[in-house]
Amino acid sequence: MDDRSTEGKTALVTGASKGLGRAIAIRLAELGARVAVNYNSSQDAAAEVVAAIEGMGGEAFSVRADVSKVDEVKAMVVEVEETYGPAGILVNNAGIISDQLLMRMSDEAWHRVIDINLHGTFYCTRAVLRNMVRSRWGRIINIGSVVGERGNPGQTNYTASKAAMIGFTKALSKEVATRSITVNIINPGYVETETTAVLTDQQRDHWLSVIPQGHFGDADDIAHMVAFLAQERAKYITGQVICVDGGMAV
Repeated sequence: MDDRSTEGKTALVTGASKGLGRAIAIRLAELGARVAVNYNSSQDAAAEVVAAIEGMGGEAFSVRADVSKVDEVKAMVVEVEETYGPAGILVNNAGIISDQLLMRMSDEAWHRVIDINLHGTFYCTRAVLRNMVRSRWGRIINIGSVVGERGNPGQTNYTASKAAMIGFTKALSKEVATRSITVNIINPGYVETETTAVLTDQQRDHWLSVIPQGHFGDADDIAHMVAFLAQERAKYITGQVICVDGGMAV
């Protein structure tokens, strides 16, 4: 049975128009949170997530912001606060990949991945943190990746961003621990999303061979862990790297 301690709380989920973000937004709404569905360019997809949440009796609205732009993040957080009140739950899910071997990687590919994945996490967290400290309660849940611990050829930019998020999570968890604010990072493995849909059969076979469970996960596997960490029953879990990866990181 779910702990309904998230009932009526405001949750901001970045990159929530599709994939993991969509599943996370819907799951938090199922627990009674009022969800701000962030998107950058996928307005129609974000509207579909809102419609899905409202269709099951929940509350949600969509809000556009490029999380790599500090002014847009500030404006988004103001809109969230004006609509539902301060965010008590933040899920830093927005992220991109731009894969290439390092010797061929462009400056743009490096900076864009770092800007969205890492700087976006910083901007969004900083923007909501003061109100969490004032209310003496908060849940910050970062979505990393198993490659942040394992590394992956062709993904030095992505791996660097996700590894940095681990350090960010651990340091911040110590800064805010006495305010009943928990900060954790979930490292998904290979999950059936738009990203893995473009893998070739050879690539899929390779990754399946290194997953002890022998299959990819699905978005709900991640969403359920986010939902658990957002609840009051997870109040003594902070600064943790939680792998949801079928055993890849073992």
